[in-house]
Amino acid sequence: MGSASTAWKLITPRLEERYQVLALDLPGHGASELIPGQEMDPESLARLIASELRSMGLEKIHVAGNSLGGWIALELAAIYPDLVQSVCALAPAGLWREPATHREKRGALARYLATATHRVAPVLMRYQWARRIGFAVVSPLWRELPYETCVDATIAYGTSEGYYPAWDGMLRRRFEKRDLISPKIPVSIVFGDHDNTLPEEHSQERSIAPAHCEWIRISQSGHAPMWDHTAEVVDIVVETINRSKPE
Repeated sequence: MGSASTAWKLITPRLEERYQVLALDLPGHGASELIPGQEMDPESLARLIASELRSMGLEKIHVAGNSLGGWIALELAAIYPDLVQSVCALAPAGLWREPATHREKRGALARYLATATHRVAPVLMRYQWARRIGFAVVSPLWRELPYETCVDATIAYGTSEGYYPAWDGMLRRRFEKRDLISPKIPVSIVFGDHDNTLPEEHSQERSIAPAHCEWIRISQSGHAPMWDHTAEVVDIVVETINRSKPE
């Protein structure tokens, strides 16, 4: 939510050594325009993505997603078991004990700051104080995040017309299809131990996740594990894909 395909820059080159990789921008995110009349709840976005992928001639895919993208990945596996071969959900939304009923002020403030500063992000992100304001909540390793990652994320957040529609699409909902995901589809769910966006106490309910999923916790990692521990996340994605192959 409010991110873009640029969030995957650290991980895609390593995956491209093994696979064909498609990094998607949701409607109103990154380079994708907001689609008039498009429902922005996770299930509707999953159906839109499946339709687009099939129009490209893709019949089998492995899915990795972060946050809202992780929830969408789970929806895809539940609705399209013939399409999805494996799921790696990084800090997926939708696994909360109680769905939110309204927007939170913290998220709205972060969006406002990004909107106000994204044009000067290439300059601001050269300063440690600016990175701390923008990323200390997201990552315990914010000091080590690459400059380009911080610039890309600020621009994506500040220009996302789909931010609030996607947020509203998650209100009063959570992932409800755990029993529809076939045990034949490997699922890895990955959370960092410093996820301040989706904290363990109310947003990481294992009983909502597929019973056969592998639940992985990464130390010293926040809400974007692929930023904090890129090599480890690549290994997890590859291992998840490999579990889908018959022995």
